[in-house]
Amino acid sequence: MVVNNIGVVESAGVGIGEKVCLFILLVPIAYTQSMSAFVAQNIGAKQLHRARKALVYGIITSLVAGAIMAWVAFFHGDLLANIFTQDPAVIVAAHDYLKAYAIDCFIVSIVFCFIGYYNGCGNTLFVMLQGILGAFCVRIPIVLFVSTLPNVTLFMIGLGTPASSFAQLIMCLIMYVVVKKKMEKKILSA
Repeated sequence: MVVNNIGVVESAGVGIGEKVCLFILLVPIAYTQSMSAFVAQNIGAKQLHRARKALVYGIITSLVAGAIMAWVAFFHGDLLANIFTQDPAVIVAAHDYLKAYAIDCFIVSIVFCFIGYYNGCGNTLFVMLQGILGAFCVRIPIVLFVSTLPNVTLFMIGLGTPASSFAQLIMCLIMYVVVKKKMEKKILSA
């Protein structure tokens, strides 16, 4: 809605950029799902150290994949956009938007591993809340604010996504301390 007010080319650029982002997100989503299953199995077997180890290794390997995706999106986003359109103006707009998303590739790689970890631990309410808070309390207000600035670009608008992911990462790190203490207490008392 915000980008529609800027212009048709920009709106098409974000549309193409979002298609590319959905493709890129397949990697972190796969990490989320596999992390959730592995952690749940190890929590059930009372092997907290294996669940935590999986989180660490998942984050490391996901960051490697995220770095590759970030590099492609930032430096070659025009080639990715070219898959969906041949309009040069739309390709430039999509690439501008994808440069902001490239920053998010790093953060979302970590956040999605934590989401899988928390789902595996049974903390699904937290997963839902941190997603809602990130979107409605960070991303949307930033996009609305940035859209009022003079000479706004799609890169500037796109920064709402990594800002939201960063806020979610902070919530996930805080929750990690809470979950760690709660799980250790639960295992010791069993």
